[in-house]
Amino acid sequence: MKFEHIEIADKELKFESLHYAAESLGFVHAEQWDYERVMFDLKIHNNQEIYYLRVPAYAIKGDIPKEDTIVKVMTPILGKYYYPHGVEYAGEDFPKTVVEKCNTKLTQLLEAVNK
Repeated sequence: MKFEHIEIADKELKFESLHYAAESLGFVHAEQWDYERVMFDLKIHNNQEIYYLRVPAYAIKGDIPKEDTIVKVMTPILGKYYYPHGVEYAGEDFPKTVVEKCNTKLTQLLEAVNK
């Protein structure tokens, strides 16, 4: 599921600002990066199921993880985790509570990076 209605996609930010804002809201960087791309994950437990809200970004000036690197945020996505296969993004019926939590977290992230 894509979260296009929260206008965080296409924002250009310093990596340091995005990193700090995301981690302060519970997103994990977890060394998921190369020099051009980065992913911030929020793990959500709902009953016996696990979901991941992912905020991807890529470097447009500099290299990740340098603090002064400028990154462009991509559209956040929600996926359901299936052991042992991984995360599926399409064809899922996501619980309303999970979607609401994602909307709240993404709104908070947008507010934090706009300060």
